[in-house]
Amino acid sequence: MTKTTKPAQAEDDTQKEAAQSILDFGSAMTATPHGNIYCLTIIGQIEGHMTAPSGTKTTKYEHVLPLLAKLEESDEVAGVLFLLNTVGGDVEAGLAIAELIAGMTKPTVSIVLGGSHSIGVPLAVAARRSFAVPSAAMTIHPVRMSGTVIAAPQTYSYFQRLQDRIVAFVAGHSRIGAGDFQDLMLKKDDMAADVGSVIYGEEAVKLGLIDQVGGLSDGLRWLYGEIDAGKKKRRRKSSDA
Repeated sequence: MTKTTKPAQAEDDTQKEAAQSILDFGSAMTATPHGNIYCLTIIGQIEGHMTAPSGTKTTKYEHVLPLLAKLEESDEVAGVLFLLNTVGGDVEAGLAIAELIAGMTKPTVSIVLGGSHSIGVPLAVAARRSFAVPSAAMTIHPVRMSGTVIAAPQTYSYFQRLQDRIVAFVAGHSRIGAGDFQDLMLKKDDMAADVGSVIYGEEAVKLGLIDQVGGLSDGLRWLYGEIDAGKKKRRRKSSDA
């Protein structure tokens, strides 16, 4: 009978934990010569206060928010990579995640793969550097609400203020102007039964919404550069002290 050595057992436990992390959160930690990179996926529907129907792939804000806070505080994490393929979802939950990403001091990169629609747009621009593959799609439209809506001026005012928050966030974290982004929201030519716009990777970059056309290797290259630059800056500060 063979006995498992402690180092082998520890490595096996680490692999099991990493596999479970991918299953639970769509996330993984990778050790690189530059530092540990944490990869987090934002997929499917952004789930808010109401549970999504069974069988719907979701990103749960109650999982993501504490995880982001943990990543910011962790000495083991050098940078965070966000992979996006989302249809959008709950507006306030999406904005909450986007605000937390934007507030991180560690290098962050987002890559739009497939699509980052609706409230996925603020999520895409929240990282310090945003990328989109050429085939990526982004749907920009006014705020919608399902369920019972009271037809009153106060309801319209709430919708307008919520929309203003989204416009201000996107304009504040990308190179597109607030007026240009609002025009894309209200465009009448792209959708047969609605207003809004559907834009793709290269167009999103030309509009200033996304920083750069690129995929995984481009995003990682930028992330490595930021991590290395941060290390050099800290070394200079310590030597000056």
